[in-house]
Amino acid sequence: MERAEVVRGAVRQFQADGSLDMDLLATQLAVSRATLYRIVGSRDALLGDALWWLARRTLDRVRRAREMPGADGVIEVSRRFADRLWAARPISRFVAAEPRTAARVLFTADGRVHRRAVAAQREIFLEAGVDLRAEAMERAFLYVRIMESVLYGELIGGRRVEFPVAEKALRALLTA
Repeated sequence: MERAEVVRGAVRQFQADGSLDMDLLATQLAVSRATLYRIVGSRDALLGDALWWLARRTLDRVRRAREMPGADGVIEVSRRFADRLWAARPISRFVAAEPRTAARVLFTADGRVHRRAVAAQREIFLEAGVDLRAEAMERAFLYVRIMESVLYGELIGGRRVEFPVAEKALRALLTA
């Protein structure tokens, strides 16, 4: 069994339940728990891969739907992504039921989501024609941290940051 197959199984389970039960996943994949953990390492690692798979799919869709170039196009992608994430019940259930796990998986370097989100954000800058030169990765990092405040503000600091407020800071990062 390959990791990609396990991640697809985790994605299916997460979409159905808003969580990941490793015992159930092992049964669904017809492998032992030991084999499952040997393939993925840890539940957090698998959750990170599954959440990134879902995020990447959503990002790809909203990127294809982008209508505006430049900074406006970057903001458009971010707004559409936020709208879709807020409408996704599985992620809401996960964050509510497992806030510490969600924070570890979504926001830390080991969590497998944040680092990938920063790289994807840099790609979005380039696709939209936003030239940030040597600072692109640093600005992508800051951009993602602001978006995390929009998407998961209640988890991070007890309250959500509304997109129109965050948009001002996001636009400031998009000027060279």
